[in-house]
Amino acid sequence: MQDSQASAAPAFTPLRLGPLTLRNRFIKAGANEGMTPHGLPTQALVRHHRNLAAGGVGMTTVAYAAVADDGLTFAHQLSMRPEQVPHLRVLTDAVHREGAAACLQITHAGSFTTMRHGGSRAPGSASSGINAFGMMHGVYFQRAMREADMARVAGQFAAAARLAREAGFDAVEIHMGHGYLLNQFLSPLSNRRRDAFGGSVENRTRFPAAVLRQVKDAVGDGLAVCCKLSVSDGVPGGNQPADSAVTARMLEAEGADLLTLSGGRNVESPWVLFGSPMPTAQMKAAAPTALARFGITMLERSTPRDLAFRELYFLEASRVVRQAVRMPLAYVGGVKSLDNVAQLMAEGFDCIALARALIHDPALVANWRSGAVRRSACDSCNGCVARIYDPAGVSCVHGPGNDPALTRLVALQ
Repeated sequence: MQDSQASAAPAFTPLRLGPLTLRNRFIKAGANEGMTPHGLPTQALVRHHRNLAAGGVGMTTVAYAAVADDGLTFAHQLSMRPEQVPHLRVLTDAVHREGAAACLQITHAGSFTTMRHGGSRAPGSASSGINAFGMMHGVYFQRAMREADMARVAGQFAAAARLAREAGFDAVEIHMGHGYLLNQFLSPLSNRRRDAFGGSVENRTRFPAAVLRQVKDAVGDGLAVCCKLSVSDGVPGGNQPADSAVTARMLEAEGADLLTLSGGRNVESPWVLFGSPMPTAQMKAAAPTALARFGITMLERSTPRDLAFRELYFLEASRVVRQAVRMPLAYVGGVKSLDNVAQLMAEGFDCIALARALIHDPALVANWRSGAVRRSACDSCNGCVARIYDPAGVSCVHGPGNDPALTRLVALQ
């Protein structure tokens, strides 16, 4: 254990990200908490992130805030509006008291939505056509965004970042992965445009890069500006690591302070994101409609039969991006032990981003540092994913769960 701790020691040292210095290299990755009923931060959300900060992370990421109401995926998702600021300030103050930094993940759903925004049956996306995800929720079509639409959405990202700064966040993470709007432009699975925003990977990156540029201009040196990037879609016809390396170089040139490397798409390849089968039985139980349950059945049929969890499952793809850029990179995907941490530090990754392991044990980083444990006891069953839709919010299925009363209380109460 001492050898592992010594080799992993660089992960416990500070790291500079633009204007922000983290106390260590461990980040709670953005993962939907399900603790914002009616779109409001709750005491449960505050406690969740305070516990992560107290457990030793350098920065915790609050997921996943829509930059505008028309960018929501779900009705209960956090949406950035001025009236949210005092509630979110309660959360950031709690995180800061525990010595950690707070990051807000900002996103726009595009066509990955369950909602008919403003009565429209066709949310904006990279290209027009059938909305594969929306079909399960009565949102059957999507429309190709025009440049005026892109300019409006880029402005919404910038406005959300300014509100995050006002709420006391130290960083924002622009979500460019997993099939949300910016990823809908990046991925050839959804981008079939023939104009300056489609075709080559450079063209497909133009709109996400413009969003980053506008956010950087909006917050100046007041916030670290990070991006979450899928290194691979994980299915034929999708982005490959070499494509993501090109995108990473363009984001580096636009001044991103950190890239968090993830993978997979919520519709076409969610198992890629988690590196293991989805808990489809639990997901069906929580599904609100018969169409949604049918979609989960189709997911079961498309999941590879031989899929089995392996540690560091994004490492090969992430190495391609690591070789392409000099900027700070956060690795995410199957980190289970101090040995994993030591390997990632040796390979030149700057941060370790964790989600399921910290849901299982919010104090994992402190326990690693003290030598109390060497490995996470998280078994990657993905039961926590289904619990996003539980009234009490995300928690480990092997633990006690959350107090439902706290999700009925907004942060200021």
